[in-house]
Amino acid sequence: MKRKESVIVGISVGDLNGIGPEIIIKAYEDPRSLELSTPVIFASDKTMQFFKNHFKSKINFFSIDSPEKVAIGKVNVVNVWKEAVKIDFGKEDKKIGEYAIKSLEAATNALKDGSIDVLVTAPINKHNIQSEKFNFPGHTDYLAKALNGKSLMFMVSNSLRVGLLTDHVPLKDASETITTDLINEKIATVIKSLKQDFGIIRPKVAVLAINPHAGDNGVIGNEDDLVLKPALEKIKSEGHLVYGPYSADSFFGSNTYKKFDAIIASYHDQGLIPFKTIAFGEGVNYTAGLSKVRTSPDHGTAYEIAGKGIADEGSMKQAIFTAIQIFRSREDYDFYSKNPLKKQSR
Repeated sequence: MKRKESVIVGISVGDLNGIGPEIIIKAYEDPRSLELSTPVIFASDKTMQFFKNHFKSKINFFSIDSPEKVAIGKVNVVNVWKEAVKIDFGKEDKKIGEYAIKSLEAATNALKDGSIDVLVTAPINKHNIQSEKFNFPGHTDYLAKALNGKSLMFMVSNSLRVGLLTDHVPLKDASETITTDLINEKIATVIKSLKQDFGIIRPKVAVLAINPHAGDNGVIGNEDDLVLKPALEKIKSEGHLVYGPYSADSFFGSNTYKKFDAIIASYHDQGLIPFKTIAFGEGVNYTAGLSKVRTSPDHGTAYEIAGKGIADEGSMKQAIFTAIQIFRSREDYDFYSKNPLKKQSR
């Protein structure tokens, strides 16, 4: 089996007034970071030089006009725009949001046509990116449409993986959004991802209840009894190791999560609050369910510290490393799925 020598990692630059450019630069300041992959930053050489000078970095950029001209072993910058951009650290700016989308769209196109192998997205501001042309609540929904997939927000770290039945949905609408079809779709996506992307042959998955105490037999809501429990029973009867619904309040504090390969939360904060409490700074936002690999740090633009040179690049580094790991895992999965006799021989 022939592997690519260097995984081409496309990086969308995110909100230029936030910490995105800083953590990108810090992630690749160490030359050893180029041993596993070759980065392609979608921005402009003028813009990245500004950040290099501001943060007094010694990083060297290699300017290219298209991702097809990538130089292996260098920190490439694709010139998505030519003009100088006014940076005002920590400020929400509609114009800066437009540059974030330019970067994201160019990187996504390169991902679709195979010019890059994986995509790592720096944090965006979900408010200033909105326009008539771009009206998605975030990266996950945009990439699902761009790549024609059924995406799932999958927060992953070395010790914990949390998927969501509903992600950027108002809490008042979450329970109505959770249907049998949605449960089947999301659990199937998680199981496939655990096998294909993380090499877990027989994954065990826990599902958290919609209501407190799983509804207490209808005393605190009936959605768990009427929708979630029957759906889980059917999935389990088909041979999958899926368990629940578990009461969310004690699930993480009791360390029950350590018994499972992944946990599926019913709504955004039910899953992300414990995840970020346990794994913040080491966690990665991975978009499962797509034909291509996309990861992101587990934090936002952090306007309050932007430009100060104190942003922690740990989650960005982990996002890059996780994207490479998943790409390699998919290479192995595809090869051995197509060659079962070779797998047995090995």
